[in-house]
Amino acid sequence: MKSLTMFYLDDCGYCAKAFRALEELYEENPAYRNVPIEKTEESQNPALADQYDYYAVPSFFYGKEKLFEAHLFMSYDDIKAEVRRVLDFALSD
Repeated sequence: MKSLTMFYLDDCGYCAKAFRALEELYEENPAYRNVPIEKTEESQNPALADQYDYYAVPSFFYGKEKLFEAHLFMSYDDIKAEVRRVLDFALSD
């Protein structure tokens, strides 16, 4: 199973949607709970965040490979679909 890194900000509405999506997806597929995700609040660890190539949060990485980066005007359904895709990728090992 692949380990993921997630960058977020506490005051980010898109991040709140991603966390909500994670919780719903954990309920829909309990196997997703087994995916290790290192969650980093960007403003609390800027040195780590600067080592990754992204502009917006939430962002998910496998190693240094960006799997998902939110963009303006994403709906909750779009974010949930992307988070599901990321989790499926992690389980595909």
